[in-house]
Amino acid sequence: MSLASIRPIGLLAALLAAVLPAGCRLAPVAHGGVVHDLPSAARPEVEGPVVGRSPWGPDDELGALNRMTDASRAAVLARIDGGRVYDLGVEYFVGMPSWHVLGDPRFQYWLTHTPRGTAVDDPAGVGDRQNALVSYTGDAVSFYTHMGTHIDALNHFGLRGEIYNGFRADEHLGDRGWRRAGAETIPPIVARGVLVDVAGAKGVDVLPDSYAITADDLREALALQHVELQPGDVVLVRGGRMRTWPDDEAYVRDQPGLGMDAARWLAEEQQVLAVGGDNLSLEHFPVSGDAGTWVPVHTYLLAQQGVPIIEVLDLEALAADGVHEFAFVAASLEFRGASAAPFRPLAFPLR
Repeated sequence: MSLASIRPIGLLAALLAAVLPAGCRLAPVAHGGVVHDLPSAARPEVEGPVVGRSPWGPDDELGALNRMTDASRAAVLARIDGGRVYDLGVEYFVGMPSWHVLGDPRFQYWLTHTPRGTAVDDPAGVGDRQNALVSYTGDAVSFYTHMGTHIDALNHFGLRGEIYNGFRADEHLGDRGWRRAGAETIPPIVARGVLVDVAGAKGVDVLPDSYAITADDLREALALQHVELQPGDVVLVRGGRMRTWPDDEAYVRDQPGLGMDAARWLAEEQQVLAVGGDNLSLEHFPVSGDAGTWVPVHTYLLAQQGVPIIEVLDLEALAADGVHEFAFVAASLEFRGASAAPFRPLAFPLR
């Protein structure tokens, strides 16, 4: 089915039909996928997982990012070899792949000032001579926060009306966003980064549509790369989906990505700092029928384990050069209360 062929009124139904497990029904959800509390008479009885409580205390909003310390930052920065810098972000542009199939806005760009327009309107009141001398260009953008290279805040997905560490939508979500665990709480990340090239390990450019990456796949790739994970690593998983960028339909539909046992292995056994991928959703779609939620990796990592998710990473240059271990340095925009923010990750190879 072509995305272009879906009528707007059926966009959401079409995507949900593709990603929901058979027989799965959704409770009402708010923006960011967080279930709102309903009056008791209308609240559905829901079985399934509950949000995790932070081992760093009842007020914690950082989750796994607490594993980053002054010592860990200093240790990885001291190993930078001073050579090439890899930019893992993508450009933002009109027509870029996005979650528009869920009704979210595409990237929009428009000019607010142009040299010729300024000469006509003289908005600063400086006169013809100055407007002829100074060429003024200004512009504005509008976009869904979960597009382009971005990081998900811990409030992005929750369970039963709560997000990670038990912050409740009825108490902490206002008309101006979440008052807890918003994108503004995400600190600059400086950590050891590890590329796990699953597509490369399997000898393919791109994993098959909807392929669920397993923990065994991650272990196999790491063994071939002769790299071991360490607690506090930022782990970036390559399925090769960026090879289809920026083809909207090819990039968005039936995404290969992380499966649940791989997510559990990374979060619980490897104690990672954050997990990223080169696709739009990190996890694979559609999910299996026994997944429990329609976004099991998101609800598990964000709502249960407090592990941030990084999406739409360009990992092709790292993979081509065989750079599997590096200093990962990145910061996001401080969008107060938001469920995600644009992210600019850089990778510095290590000595």
